[in-house]
Amino acid sequence: MKRLLPQFTAAAALLLATAIPAPAWAGAAFNKTFKLQGISFQVKSSGEGSQQQLTISTTGAKPPIKPIQQTVNGQVMGAEVADLNSNGLPEIYVFVQGAGSGSYGELVAYAVTKGSELSPITLPELTGANAQGYQGHDQFQVVEECLARRFPIYKPGDINAKPSGGLRQICYKLKAGEASWILRPTSVLQF
Repeated sequence: MKRLLPQFTAAAALLLATAIPAPAWAGAAFNKTFKLQGISFQVKSSGEGSQQQLTISTTGAKPPIKPIQQTVNGQVMGAEVADLNSNGLPEIYVFVQGAGSGSYGELVAYAVTKGSELSPITLPELTGANAQGYQGHDQFQVVEECLARRFPIYKPGDINAKPSGGLRQICYKLKAGEASWILRPTSVLQF
């Protein structure tokens, strides 16, 4: 991937490298609507504490799609709609930040299928070299034709608020799996 996330700046890198404050969003609800290819997604969260109730409702699909309701561990921080597999049907990506000092990122994502259903999208766990130095503080964003995941890299001995190993950004492409969709890493940048 040639392009960095648009809002990533030297100031953001300095912020990540110097201090990671306690989340100001604790207990905050999320309620936004996203539209692509004639289908709207309303993403709502509610609840307090380390878990929230997430509801994803759609309009515009024929036949109508039943809403998805599930509990997430953490707070819904944002969402984006995209068509990363370029099949003419949108996907919804919901970004969740876990409670606690690591603020581990979680992705809840679904793809609209031709049968007017929401099929889950899986983001595999970090493994191998991609997992080295990982201690949370994930940020997700759709960039061009991939889902980008960025996080600080911790060296041995680093404290939670002071990662010193730079940043890693992984680009995931949406691929068909055996029973659902899977986000596969296709490129990694370290800076």
